Amino acid sequence: MSCGPEPADNLVKALDRVADAAKVGAHVVCLAELFQTQYFCQREDAALFDLAEPIPGPATEKLAAAARQNKVVLVSSLFEKRAPGVYHNTAAIFDSDGALRGIYRKMHIPDDPLYYEKFYFTPGDLGFKAFDTSAGKIGTLVCWDQWYPEGARLTALQGAQVLFYPTAIGWHPSEKAEFGASQHDAWRTIQRSHAIANGVFVAVVNRVGLETGAIRGNAASGVGLEFWGGSFLCDPFGRMIAEAPHDKEEVLVGEVDLAAVEDVRRNWPFLRDRRIDSYSQITSRLID
Repeated sequence: MSCGPEPADNLVKALDRVADAAKVGAHVVCLAELFQTQYFCQREDAALFDLAEPIPGPATEKLAAAARQNKVVLVSSLFEKRAPGVYHNTAAIFDSDGALRGIYRKMHIPDDPLYYEKFYFTPGDLGFKAFDTSAGKIGTLVCWDQWYPEGARLTALQGAQVLFYPTAIGWHPSEKAEFGASQHDAWRTIQRSHAIANGVFVAVVNRVGLETGAIRGNAASGVGLEFWGGSFLCDPFGRMIAEAPHDKEEVLVGEVDLAAVEDVRRNWPFLRDRRIDSYSQITSRLID
């Protein structure tokens, strides 16, 4: 979805989209990263901490009701206020009865031009997590996490059959002509590789549209970011099941056959053949 400058309007829009997805048969619905606002991390502004809410809180109450009313598992990306001065980029997972199954706090926090997330978000301290839901066992990571095979692996090892990545990623307009195609291809490729390496389905949900981080009339300077959409769902071979366009909103629905996880892992037994006795150095920053 695209996001406007008024958080309350974005929440209403997202709840409508959840209902739309349920009407066409979705059992699990995932919203894009920080969907309640335009992507505000394009600047460092302490006043924007006021956007954060506790979990549970007013937003989660409405999201839980949407999950219950539409009988769907709902993955929702939120700006969490944990304590004064401590905020997280957090995914909350609601089951189809509206119960909060748990939260995942984004582990990898970027700090790049127009992605100044380290100013706002404390790195997650809950580790990588998988959640039992009425639709199966799912894992939820968030955006920058999608570049790290370690996070996907540790989530899959906990039994997740589908990895969800709520995302906010786009092009710098000045770079799009030269680097846009290769950047998008890398993003698509790394996440398809997580599906293949772990024998799981991967679902990636990105926002769309040009944004300046406008929140109630307060925007970042410059031309903003062009979010590239391109949400997709792929199977354990990395094959595309469904893929959204770059330039418009879409309720993207795809069918997942969880029995395929067993079948693929029998024939490509990567988890069986891992040399877990030889990986101790993975916890080193570099091997000098």
